[in-house]
Amino acid sequence: MKFMTAEPFRIKMVERVKKTTKQERQQWLKEAGFNVFKIKAENVYIDCLTDSGTSAMSSEQWSALMLGDESYAGSKSFYKLQESVEDIFGMPYVQPTHQGRAADYIMAKLYAREGRYAIGNMHFDTFRGNAEVLGALAVDYVIDDGKDTASPAHPFKGNIDVQKMKRLIEEKGSDQISVVIITVTCNNNGGQPVSMQNIREVSQLAKEYNIPVVLDSARLAENAYFIQQREEGYRNKSIKEITREMFSYCETATMSSKKDGMVNIGGLFVTRNKEVFEQAQQLAIVHEGFITYGGLAGRDLEALAVGLQEGCDEQYLEYRINQAKYLGDRLLENGVPIVEPTGGHGVYVDGRRFFPHIPQSEFPSQRLVVALYEEAGVRAVEIGACAFGSKDPVTGEPIWPDIETMRIALSRRVYTNSHMDVIANALGEIYKNRDQYKGMKLVYEAPITSLRHFTAGFELL
Repeated sequence: MKFMTAEPFRIKMVERVKKTTKQERQQWLKEAGFNVFKIKAENVYIDCLTDSGTSAMSSEQWSALMLGDESYAGSKSFYKLQESVEDIFGMPYVQPTHQGRAADYIMAKLYAREGRYAIGNMHFDTFRGNAEVLGALAVDYVIDDGKDTASPAHPFKGNIDVQKMKRLIEEKGSDQISVVIITVTCNNNGGQPVSMQNIREVSQLAKEYNIPVVLDSARLAENAYFIQQREEGYRNKSIKEITREMFSYCETATMSSKKDGMVNIGGLFVTRNKEVFEQAQQLAIVHEGFITYGGLAGRDLEALAVGLQEGCDEQYLEYRINQAKYLGDRLLENGVPIVEPTGGHGVYVDGRRFFPHIPQSEFPSQRLVVALYEEAGVRAVEIGACAFGSKDPVTGEPIWPDIETMRIALSRRVYTNSHMDVIANALGEIYKNRDQYKGMKLVYEAPITSLRHFTAGFELL
């Protein structure tokens, strides 16, 4: 007899959430310039803005917190973290940072070069912001299937198009390519995984031209689980066997530990290149603190050492991936157009298919974010025209992204499927009445275009 499986944990502590009225939410939206980043968390019923730093820690992690060594240098907590990282990454040099953006900054300073290209599947906002500041040219070469939100056929929509990558190298010259960054999983197009074969092929091509490869690995365990489940030859391999092989193909990896590290703060810069590591240490000392704490307290290092191991647990990953699938299936039942197949850390609603009458210049996905909060108190985030729109450097004309979505990010070990039902029902009702919604006008943006969505201001049209 086949039994249904439930969450692989028991809930021993709860946090009260506040229900609010639609009238209250309308007022808060207006005060926030219709940007949900500026809404107070206490006024959110179900918070799906991000999966970063929002995980529920385990009893083992809370126990580890009490063991934290707050020594400035040589903390025993650092060496526990170092051992855990080496076990999963298979690389010898570990520099902790206070969060992923700090690791991203160090990586950009070491690998991005002014006027040179940084190839990626789809660079996320923080590296793109660093590239913009440093004058590097960030290009996205995700496969064409990765831009097709409606087709569930391709199992690895996060893959880099190797032929496009090769063409750029041959046209511009290998000396004009400073780095290749593979984001696993690919955040921009739905948390889509990257296959081991693609990681291997990208690495081999880069090696031919002496171009370093970096893995942006915030969701390394989720990507490894997809490889295990979907890629031939990996079904009988453990998650950590898969992660070690993934990282064997790169020189350096960065990680926001606030995702698959299962903690609320922290980041990692990991490398096999001693010279790169020594440079990273100096940047860490300047910006983060001493090398054996990297801006974190000893208790944070302890919790992360445990969390990395828990994030690679196969029972947990099965629950994690299937909760996203559950929400995706419920949305499809309600007719809501989503990115298919569902990825690891959330469900992405296709803003253009949801609101076909609202052009990208009027921010359809942001309009959906506002509607979802207004109607149900659920906070999601726009991954579209505002977050990834840009301007032509010569003409100043807007350039709109290929994919226009609203991301419903799922916190780890926090919400039940009853919460997923609330989200699905709310979006189903909005979809029924979608013709009543009009677009939005951007009235304020920060000077760094790739980071404007955090502080942008809007008006309803």
